[in-house]
Amino acid sequence: MKKILVIHTGGTISMHEEDGQILPGDINPMTHVHLTSHDDIEISSIDLLNLPSPHITPQHMLIIYQELKLRLPYFDGAVITHGTDTLEETAYFLDTLALPDDKPVVLTGAMRSSNELGSDGVYNYRSALRVAADDKAVGKGVLVVMNDEIHAAKYVTKTHTTNVSTFQTPTHGPLGLLTKHDSLYFQTAEARVRFDLSEITGTIPIIKAYAGMGAGILVLLDSEHIDGLVIEALGAGNLPPDAMPYLTNLIANGTPVILVSRCFNGIAEAVYGYEGGGVALAQAGVMFVKELNSQKARLKLLIALNSGLTGQALRAYIEG
Repeated sequence: MKKILVIHTGGTISMHEEDGQILPGDINPMTHVHLTSHDDIEISSIDLLNLPSPHITPQHMLIIYQELKLRLPYFDGAVITHGTDTLEETAYFLDTLALPDDKPVVLTGAMRSSNELGSDGVYNYRSALRVAADDKAVGKGVLVVMNDEIHAAKYVTKTHTTNVSTFQTPTHGPLGLLTKHDSLYFQTAEARVRFDLSEITGTIPIIKAYAGMGAGILVLLDSEHIDGLVIEALGAGNLPPDAMPYLTNLIANGTPVILVSRCFNGIAEAVYGYEGGGVALAQAGVMFVKELNSQKARLKLLIALNSGLTGQALRAYIEG
């Protein structure tokens, strides 16, 4: 029998519909799910948080990590129920920290609350338990399980505001699929650098590039008030030329600036040699992040800075 730790943190999966609104309640319906078809799983659950996912901060993510670090050695795996709006960020955060590779950690949630027609919470919860108890999930890093698909925390993202198939992995596709009686994996997870943090602090805004972008909000950014900056750039990693001076000024003052593409498919890289192009940005000291979206790139930089990485070590990690 597999022993699975379940950590509930709130979100739509724990909410109910009332008068046309989705609302949190005092009782989490997932704690009362009857698992007759999973007699080979022994569940120990805790209500760690009860927060809508827009309320989740990196400090809450660290609390979840610390709870896992404390309890996971006594279990075969863990399931975390979480709101979907920031689920991918919590999953990536945990995947970057020092959790044991031999204990699957699976995040899941719901797009429809517990009393809505077609509610997907119980099904996703049971699916996540199946994956967490499955030996095939060992060594694959933190996973996100929704709608019969198994995704890697690093690449999965929410793609639709309401659809139950919202979680997708652009470029790569899911790691695997769940059938009625089995799990099938098509890809392997990448090796990861792991950090063990006791605190997480810092201010790292995200700025999205657009046609005609110039001073705009960039002129308001001050190295004394931010610890880093994420630019969601155009195409392969380019910016309108009028934005360049503000970024180079931040870099000159010691603020790390990292870049991702605003495209949800493909890889950002320095290939264009015109003014504002990726080559000029790289030469100015902007660091290019491969395949992460901006919200995960922000966490990557935040974790790196809180781990004490600077200079070339920071660049190697960010661009690795």
